[in-house]
Amino acid sequence: MNQIPVAVLGATGTVGQKFIALLQGHPYFRIHELVASPRSAGKPYHEVCRWKQEIPMPEEIASKVVKTTEDSLESRVLFSGLDSSVAGSVETRYAEQGHAVISNSKNHRMDPDVPLIIPEINPDHFEITKKQPYKGAIITNSNCSTMFLAMTLAPLRDAFGIEAVQVTTMQAISGAGYPGVPSMDILGNVVPYISGEEDKVETEAQKILGSINGDRIEPAEFAVSAQCTRVPVFDGHTESLSIKFQKKATVDEVKQVLSGFKGMPQEAELHSAPKHPIEVMEQEDRPQPARDVWRNKGMSALVGRIRPCSVLDMKMMIMGHNTVRGAAGAAILNGEAYVHLGYLDS
Repeated sequence: MNQIPVAVLGATGTVGQKFIALLQGHPYFRIHELVASPRSAGKPYHEVCRWKQEIPMPEEIASKVVKTTEDSLESRVLFSGLDSSVAGSVETRYAEQGHAVISNSKNHRMDPDVPLIIPEINPDHFEITKKQPYKGAIITNSNCSTMFLAMTLAPLRDAFGIEAVQVTTMQAISGAGYPGVPSMDILGNVVPYISGEEDKVETEAQKILGSINGDRIEPAEFAVSAQCTRVPVFDGHTESLSIKFQKKATVDEVKQVLSGFKGMPQEAELHSAPKHPIEVMEQEDRPQPARDVWRNKGMSALVGRIRPCSVLDMKMMIMGHNTVRGAAGAAILNGEAYVHLGYLDS
């Protein structure tokens, strides 16, 4: 297929840079435009971006002149890593102009007519974009901690039913964006508060696991209790998870359900889809961010220490790459699914 021209909104930020890194060599997306704040507009990208990625800044990107969010864009698909302080109105305006906005920002996630997509779980929720009041569309991916929680809960909900979830997150400093958390606050420390994070974790998973009802998405009916902390880890969010099921389940049954989980992206062999969206790790001390965060190119949820819980039914540790599957990589996979399912041309 001919490559689809795309724009990266918030191109100089942490998520914007990750979009650029992950889109290199993509088989059907081509970066056509870079968009950032007015102070960057009209300048070559290499002059305004403090590049912090694992690969060098691509030469063809370095010379691109940056546009501002006030500019009209030519690209059909816009990947948004905009800061939440500006994302809401900017994404709405571009959707009204006919662009498909694939957003990592939080602003539209809980809008009743905006799908919160993990394509292994709820690709049918793309259908709600046809109810949106835009010439284009807005599609979102979840908060970085919700991503790995929802990926783990989905197959377990289908197999055993879920009544309640308790989760404690240990979130990497890269989740705070560059330059992250001040060193004197995080080194040798755990910060037991991240603004707005617990509310996101406690509401987003239910929307992802919910169902379409007319022109809105009705959330799944189970309770989530979340405690969110920031820890001195560079990349990789770890979560301690306990679940109360509706039906009895053994450890072996839970492992089998999780390790066998696949969805539409795997069946369609989408470019960014991991072969195994959930990887069950048998070592008693895994997963660990320092050793496992780049497994499966950072696109899988890693689950370990699955064992009975004396308060609920089952407990486990989950972990994933917060700026890849938890952010830019998730949005790119959403874009691939949106195109593959024919919504871009519908």
